[in-house]
Formats: sequence, structure tokens, C-alpha cells
Amino acid sequence: MSDDHDSEDAVLLYLGGPLDGRVEVREARHGAPLPTVTHTHLHDGPKVVHHYDLHPLAAGAGVYHLRVEPAPDPAPADQNTA
Repeated sequence: MSDDHDSEDAVLLYLGGPLDGRVEVREARHGAPLPTVTHTHLHDGPKVVHHYDLHPLAAGAGVYHLRVEPAPDPAPADQNTA
């Protein structure tokens, strides 16, 4: 979304994670959509954080895709077998 279109409202769709399917209309007075949105889910368990990255489609439209973090490498197996 370029600065040329800051005078237009933006229609934003979220894909993946807890915001999947949500549609947001961001009013032009709030400025251009942010390149990344962080959603923090608080509940009885641990805090869960999701990041969404903006992929512009056309003037006044974009899609926030859930950022998929790479899986951590498994711990190496103990090589000392006696």
C-alpha cells in the first residue's frame, strides 16, 4: 500500500491463526496499514503471540498473512553410549 493511497480507507483480510477470516476496514485518517501486526492472546495458560505480515493486493486492499516461525531444531541425541 503506497503513500499515494493514504486518503482512501483500506480493506484488510487476515489469514491464519486466531484472526483467520477477520476483515478490518482501516480508516484513512489512521494512516497507511502497518507492515506487521502483532496479536497477543491472553488466557489461563501462557501468553500466545502471533505475527501477521501485510501483503498489499491493490489500492486500498491488503492481506495480513500469519507469519510461520521455523520449527526449533531438535536437541542432538547423546552420542556417548557406553
